[in-house]
Order: sequence, then C-alpha cells, then structure tokens
Amino acid sequence: MDRRQLVKWLKEPLKMSNKYSLHVVYFCTGCGIIEIPPSITARWDAERFGVKPVATPRQANLFLITGYVSLKTLKPIIRTYEQMPEPKYTVALGSCPIDGGMYWDSYNTINHLDKYIPIDGYIAGCMPRPEAIFTGITHLWTLIDEGKADGYERYRERYQEYRSNQERLYGQLEWPPLYTGRDDDV
Repeated sequence: MDRRQLVKWLKEPLKMSNKYSLHVVYFCTGCGIIEIPPSITARWDAERFGVKPVATPRQANLFLITGYVSLKTLKPIIRTYEQMPEPKYTVALGSCPIDGGMYWDSYNTINHLDKYIPIDGYIAGCMPRPEAIFTGITHLWTLIDEGKADGYERYRERYQEYRSNQERLYGQLEWPPLYTGRDDDV
C-alpha cells in the first residue's frame, strides 16, 4: 500500500471500508449465474479483493443482478434492494438486466431496470467472464472513491418517481413505502 492510500484510510475510514469490504447478495435468473461460481472459487478468489457472498440482503452492501429480469422477478428484486442497509450499491451483470438482452421484445421482459431501482454500474456481455466481473468491481471502487456510486441516495431523493414506476406495473404494492418524504426517513 502506498502512502497516498494510507492517508485515504486515515481521512475516510468509512468510505474505504465500504469500498474494500463488499458483501454481495446475488439475484440470478436463467444463465446469469453461470459466471458467479468461478469468480468466488479458488481460481479467481473474489474474497482476496474483499468481495464476499452473504446469505441475506440485510447483510449485503452490493446487489449483483444477473440474467434476464421479468415482470415476475422484478418485484423480489425491488424488495431485496429495499431490505439492504445503506450505503448500498447495485451492479447489473450481463446484457439482459441492462436492456433486455435477447429477450428485449418479449411482453414479459423488463428492458430498463434502472427505471425501478438505481443501478451504480453495468457489466455488459452475454455472459461476462470473471475477468469482466473484477474489472467492474474495480470500477465500482473508483466510483465509491469519487462519491459517484450514489444510487441509494438517488433512490431516497427520487423515491416517488421509482415507486410510481413500480406501481405502474403492479398496481398498489403490498408493502409500505420505504420513504415517506419526512425528515425522519433516513
């Protein structure tokens, strides 16, 4: 570690710990899961970069969405995202969660996931290889460092817009709004 990194650690320990301690909850559909096991096993070993899978959204600060997103799977994606504590980051992995992929013209496909939850980063490809996943993670580190990985803040600020997009698909959602617009919503 060089001296500049040490100064960063001392000045902003919370930011640095969030950056280098990403606890991931995965939402995998279809072929989206295929590149995750190689990235967390011995050959690529994501844990050496501080990226560790966790069991529940309550323990996670990185949400990795892989594979296609349908009307049926969007609702659990929204619920998972809302259960994560802040600061939280979201990365869309593969072509499908970005723009629908090869299912883009299906009546049941969500083409723009970022209308329903904020996305901090995209890793394109069908399916991206483990190298691309690590390139995406290091880019996320840069965004966190620069204060640009602020999807959770955008979600809070523009919650009514996101919620109205969600309710346009599903009608009245069965869970209460996460943010009501009051000052005590943080």
